[in-house]
Amino acid sequence: MDIISQLQEQVNSIANIAFNTFGTLQRDAPPVQLSPNYPEPPANANVVEDAANIAEQPKVLSAELVKAAKQFDALVAALPLTEDGEEAQLQKISELQAENDAIGQELQKQLEAAEKELRQVQELFGQAADNCLNLKKPD
Repeated sequence: MDIISQLQEQVNSIANIAFNTFGTLQRDAPPVQLSPNYPEPPANANVVEDAANIAEQPKVLSAELVKAAKQFDALVAALPLTEDGEEAQLQKISELQAENDAIGQELQKQLEAAEKELRQVQELFGQAADNCLNLKKPD
């Protein structure tokens, strides 16, 4: 797997860990009264037995998030550096874009030629089918 694909996978991993972290924190947050004008939220019956687990989860999830971020940083550090500078990179990008455009135009021409050939084959097939039907003797 190339470095860019690894970076993409790592970004997805970080997003997944962050999503799970926020979801877990939201799920496990104790009820809190927002205002004295609202009634007191009902107490959770299993708060005492889950308190240790709930207190430990944010630490575990944040450690996973930090580990994933460090892996991402390591992948970024492994990216090859160019010694040519930004102008040379921009020149290379424009060359590649021009090459891409030329190949795209060639592919478009080939597609149009193939579609034309397909229409011709379909027309010939239709003619052949008509000829076969016309040659059949009536019963």
